[in-house]
Amino acid sequence: MDFDICGGNVYIDGEFKKRNLSVRDGFIVGIFSGVPADAADTVFQLNNCFIFPGFLDVHVHLREPGFSYKETIETGTLAAAHGGFTSVCAMPNLSPVPDCADNLRVQREIIDRSARVRVYPYGSITRGQAQRELSDMEELAREVIAFSDDGVGVASAEMMERAMVKAKALGKMIVAHCEIPELTRGGFLHDGAYARAHGFIGNPSESEWRMIERDLELVAKTLCNYHICHVSARESVELIRRAKAAGLPVSCETAPHYLLLCDEDLRDDGAFRMNPPIRGRADREALVEGIIDGTIDMIATDHAPHSPEEKAGGLAGSLNGIVGLETAFPALFTGLVKPGTLGLTRLLELMQSEPARRFGIGNRLAIGEKADLTVFDLEREFTIEPEGFLSKGRSTPFGGMKVFGKCLLTAVGGEIVHIEQNSCK
Repeated sequence: MDFDICGGNVYIDGEFKKRNLSVRDGFIVGIFSGVPADAADTVFQLNNCFIFPGFLDVHVHLREPGFSYKETIETGTLAAAHGGFTSVCAMPNLSPVPDCADNLRVQREIIDRSARVRVYPYGSITRGQAQRELSDMEELAREVIAFSDDGVGVASAEMMERAMVKAKALGKMIVAHCEIPELTRGGFLHDGAYARAHGFIGNPSESEWRMIERDLELVAKTLCNYHICHVSARESVELIRRAKAAGLPVSCETAPHYLLLCDEDLRDDGAFRMNPPIRGRADREALVEGIIDGTIDMIATDHAPHSPEEKAGGLAGSLNGIVGLETAFPALFTGLVKPGTLGLTRLLELMQSEPARRFGIGNRLAIGEKADLTVFDLEREFTIEPEGFLSKGRSTPFGGMKVFGKCLLTAVGGEIVHIEQNSCK
């Protein structure tokens, strides 16, 4: 589709410039002041809106194949487009698990048929994510973005070391869910004031940071590129800070709910149950410090939809996981940028340029680049209403929150994959 976007503030090389933008045959062909020489048939007049490179989410659960009653690749990628994301990396806790070429092919055929944004699948670290033997990493390497057993931590140090050695030889990254089940003590809430006040067994931060500590020692030994999923604890942030200072090839992500909430905000609602759990105020403050000083490289949603029945049992009776693709930017913009805690350009680095650099995906807003872009009205205030989500999942702790930053349009390769009706003319 050929189109022009006029009157917007275009994000170019770290700053915003009032420009018009032209897309032809899927590529950005002009970023300019004034009227385009050859106006397209479709012109979006979006005065004072902001045009960003499409966001990248390196941690989503699209649930298909195997669990399409929770989400499908189509509904999950529609949700991504609705939230301004143009590329997502899909975790491997599927059925069949993408642990060999044949199993991965099942997933890729669905992606090719029904994805609305770019989808990069992960391969599993272990066969069936069962921790007994490595996956067929060699035959998967060309087709996957990285290797992960997200959903479970690789319990055996020997197994993780073998995976790191092989991943390094293949030029791939290990993306780790860091959790020692024995240290969780069966708890599903942070070991803090809320858990104690309500008689729940607490899951201490040590269940996360002890495995990070172990894996960082293995990284120092193997020099494998290593990325840590959904960091939630202040001790983890400090370990990562030290590892980076030592020059280790390490990166990490956190998620919007860990940056904006702490266990003081918990309610007895399945929308507040996820793994790792929302931790204490000091943890949240350490995470915010980490995204400001660069210790934390990026923000990912850990979008993890479940059926309404699976999230209807309150904190004790619901499955772990919430949705996040459609709420991430407005929640973060409202909670961090509007109060002045974080600059808008830093938020864009966390949601686009840093994951692009580390994972080698995404496109810049520049002439000659593929037109992967999103447009937001930062002055538009609205209430997050889960009933209006395009995802099959509805469970979010941000339901009912008043936020700023409405996604008006998202394009992938020049194709419009989301447009807010009556907002783009």
